[in-house]
Amino acid sequence: MDIKEIENLIRFVSSQKNVGEVEIEKKDFKLVIRKPATNVIQAPQYIQATAAPAPAALPASAPAPVAEVKAAPAAEAPASNLITIKSPMIGTFYRSSSPDKPAFVNVGDEVKVGKAVCIIEAMKLFNEIESEVSGKIVKVLVDNASPVEYDQPLFLVEPN
Repeated sequence: MDIKEIENLIRFVSSQKNVGEVEIEKKDFKLVIRKPATNVIQAPQYIQATAAPAPAALPASAPAPVAEVKAAPAAEAPASNLITIKSPMIGTFYRSSSPDKPAFVNVGDEVKVGKAVCIIEAMKLFNEIESEVSGKIVKVLVDNASPVEYDQPLFLVEPN
């Protein structure tokens, strides 16, 4: 079974509402795809309330303290002309084929369709992920040896 067949199977399982798990087993290959449970039951939490002491009265002339609220900086949105290379599977992201080898691509490198950009290890299988677009790598969005999810952005590419 090749990577494209696995990707298509993952897409199929995720698009079906009545399919929660698919298991395929061949001679030396076993693949299980499960959807996360949508009905999560959370155990009740018991909180013991204690009476807080009454606050001391402030003098009339002292202004009440004001909590300063700062707005969180907006998440950096990619430029509209950039294309995102996304993870086709769940696994561990690697920028090179081994620790002593150079990275497949770095920021500023030109990529062509079909060029390997990284490896994702899934179930002890190392899958080369190929670029589906030609252009220049603008940003690497994932740290080496970190876990990735299906459809997680990996690279930003400025198309040619």
